[in-house]
Amino acid sequence: MHPRDHTIFALSSGRPPNAISVVRVSGSYASAILASLAGKIPLPRMAARVLIHDVNQQPIDDAVVLWFPGPKSATGEDVAEFHVHGGRAVLSALFAALSSFENMRAAEPGEFTRRAFENGKLDLTEAEGLDDLIHADTDRQRRQALRQLKGLLGDKARSWRAQIIEACALIEAGIDFSDEGDVPAELIAPALAKVKQLHSEIEEVLAAQGRSERLRDGLVVAIAGPPNVGKSTLMNQFARREVAIVSPHAGTTRDVIEVQLDLDGYPVTVIDTAGIRETEDTVEQEGVRRARARAAEADLVLWLVDDGSPEPAVEGVAPVWMVRNKIDLNALSRHAAGMGRTWGSAYFEISASRGDGLQKLMAAVVGHAENVFGSGEGGLISRERQRKLLRETVFSLHRSMTAAGRGDELIAEDLRAAAHSLGRLLGRVDVEDVLDKIFHDFCIGK
Repeated sequence: MHPRDHTIFALSSGRPPNAISVVRVSGSYASAILASLAGKIPLPRMAARVLIHDVNQQPIDDAVVLWFPGPKSATGEDVAEFHVHGGRAVLSALFAALSSFENMRAAEPGEFTRRAFENGKLDLTEAEGLDDLIHADTDRQRRQALRQLKGLLGDKARSWRAQIIEACALIEAGIDFSDEGDVPAELIAPALAKVKQLHSEIEEVLAAQGRSERLRDGLVVAIAGPPNVGKSTLMNQFARREVAIVSPHAGTTRDVIEVQLDLDGYPVTVIDTAGIRETEDTVEQEGVRRARARAAEADLVLWLVDDGSPEPAVEGVAPVWMVRNKIDLNALSRHAAGMGRTWGSAYFEISASRGDGLQKLMAAVVGHAENVFGSGEGGLISRERQRKLLRETVFSLHRSMTAAGRGDELIAEDLRAAAHSLGRLLGRVDVEDVLDKIFHDFCIGK
C-alpha cells in the first residue's frame, strides 16, 4: 500500500502532560477505528462522551470523540478526533491501540496539512500562511500569516491565472479562425489589453519592497562597541531578564548572544557581541571576528561607548546609532559632548544599569522597525518563492506583449508560461520538488 493510502494519527495538541490532549486520525480507516475504540460513530461534527477501549476491550480513558466524514473535514478525508486526558500514560495507551490496526501509522511532520493541500482544501500559499501562523512570534506576524491563510495572495493568484487563461483562449481562438477576415483582430486586441492590465497589477505587487517578507523574518539589531561599555547590561534591559553575563572585567562576552523580542508587535532579534578591540587572546580574537561579522549583517547597529572614541569599528550597510552609556557615572567630557552634534538624531545618552534614557532609545528602535516594515502586514508576498514565481509571471506577460506582430502562436505560448508560473505559486502544477521542504517545517500533528 502506498504511504498516502495509510490512515495516519498524531497528537495535535501540546506536549503532555496537559489537562486535555487531542489525537487526530485521518484516512479511509478512520471510521472503523473510531467504531472499534469508541464503540460507536457519533453524528458528524457532534461531540460524544464515551469510554474508549483498546482492541482487547481494556478501558483507556473517559473521553470525548468527534467524527468528520470527508470531504467536509480539515484534510478532505475521513477524520476522527479523540479528546482525552492529557497524561503520558493515557496517550501511550491510545497510541498503542491505534498502532495495532493494520494500514495505520503515525503521521509525519506536516502530513495532515499536506493531505489537505493534495485534496484541494487549501492551496500552497495558504499552507505557507498556516506554517507562518504556527511560527508567528508577534501579533503583527500573526495577523499577516492569518491573512495569507485566508487567501490574501491565493485568491489574487487564482483570479490572475483565470484571466490569463481566458486571454490565452482568445488568442488561440484567433489562431483557429485566422482564415475568417477580421475575426482574429477582434479577439486578440481585447486579450492583449487584459494582459497589459494584469502585467501592471502584478508589477505593483512586486514593487512593494519585500516588506511582508521582512515582517516574517524580523529585524536584527546588533549591540556592538569596545569591551566593558555595558553591552550585556543593555542586552538584559532589552530582554527584561538576565540573558547575558554582566562583569566589570573586559572581554567577558566571548561569543554572540541572541534573543528574540516582541517590540510593539514587531519581531526583533537583539544581538550582544563581544567587545571589539585588539587582543592577543585567540579565543577573544574569534569572538571579535564573529562580532564584526554579525554587526555587518545586522539591520541596525547600536554602537555603545562611554567616554571613548565615537568612531564605530564595524563595516556594513546598516545604519549605526551612537549610544553613550554610563551617564550616571561619567561626567560629560568635552569629547563626548561633541558626539550629539556629530551624530544628530542618531545619538542617545543612557544609563543601561539605572535605566536613564532607555525608554527613548527603545522607542526609536520601534520607530525604526515601523519604518523598515512599513505597511508590510498588508503586502501580498511573504516568501521569496512567491516573489520568484510572480517575477516569472511578469516576465512571461511582458514577452507576450512584445511578441505581438511576430506571431500569435508566440503570444499564446508566453501566456501559457505565465499561467504555469501562477499554477506553481498555488501548488497546482509541477511543485513536487518544493512540497517536501515546505511541509517538513510543520510540526507533527499539523
